[in-house]
Amino acid sequence: MSSENKKSINYQPTCDLHTLKARAKMYGQIRQFFTERDVLEVETPLLSQAGVTDVHLASVQALRHIGGHKQIHYLQTSPEFAMKRLLASGSGAIYQICKVFRDNEHGRKHNSEFTMLEWYRPNLSLKELMFEVTDLLNLTLAQRFGEVRPTILSYKHAFMDRLDLNPLQASLKELKDCCQRVGLNLDLGDDRLGYIDLLFSHMVEPSLGFDTAVFLTDFPPEMASLAKVKLDEDGEQVAARFELYIEGLELANAYDELIDSTVLRSRFEADNLERKKLALAVMPVDEYLLAALADMPECSGIALGIDRLLMIAMQQMKLEKVITFPANVS
Repeated sequence: MSSENKKSINYQPTCDLHTLKARAKMYGQIRQFFTERDVLEVETPLLSQAGVTDVHLASVQALRHIGGHKQIHYLQTSPEFAMKRLLASGSGAIYQICKVFRDNEHGRKHNSEFTMLEWYRPNLSLKELMFEVTDLLNLTLAQRFGEVRPTILSYKHAFMDRLDLNPLQASLKELKDCCQRVGLNLDLGDDRLGYIDLLFSHMVEPSLGFDTAVFLTDFPPEMASLAKVKLDEDGEQVAARFELYIEGLELANAYDELIDSTVLRSRFEADNLERKKLALAVMPVDEYLLAALADMPECSGIALGIDRLLMIAMQQMKLEKVITFPANVS
């Protein structure tokens, strides 16, 4: 490379020194927060023989040799599976700050490599977990907001407030009609859940968490993922999970964790059938996780995006402003 070309390359980070110091301070606050609550910090492998089956997530593959044999492994999209194996082995309450990877996710709010805080609380309800999350927000965001007082809003009522539509009951035709009414004219065929997600991402999500932080609860049962399913106050089936929103940005995702291996295996298999239908790679199922569930305690768990939390703390609109080197310059 010529010296002229070398000079044209900007090698500097996309965030400033002030933000680097703010991140370091936030890590210290988080660690002190969990130390005071007797939650153990753990570390688990970034690479796994199994990948995530969720059709909306793409794992990053890595080729490595074990005992001289080539194997395709996957960089974690979350440390969830390995942490649940620790829970089943008697770890008690645990947390982890780690890098996670999701292929082809780039943009204002995304980078394919990002930092996640994930923690699990045996015998803690989702409501109690909300209180703990609120305490953490009031520690990490105090300089910006003073005190954070989140409200609780169900997925169903968020839709009804903004679109006068109950997503738990709406027919495919009603969902398509609603999309046309608000100018979302994509043809998703018979993908009912796709239309719900389209309406949510364009018409509901951007409005959440501006007056105050919002815990969005009781998702459609098809969105349960690794959460339990329960009945809501109207007797409708919903996923026992919540997401945290501040200023239209999803910061965290929490589950009342499913510990029935038979049900979870059926969900993994259904995911892989859907992946096959969509011409996506069929993912190997984590048999270690399924074996561990029989010994796993009842618990709630949550994954929180530290980079996005830092965006809120620093009042930044782009993820690249709070990380050193995004994927396109790393």
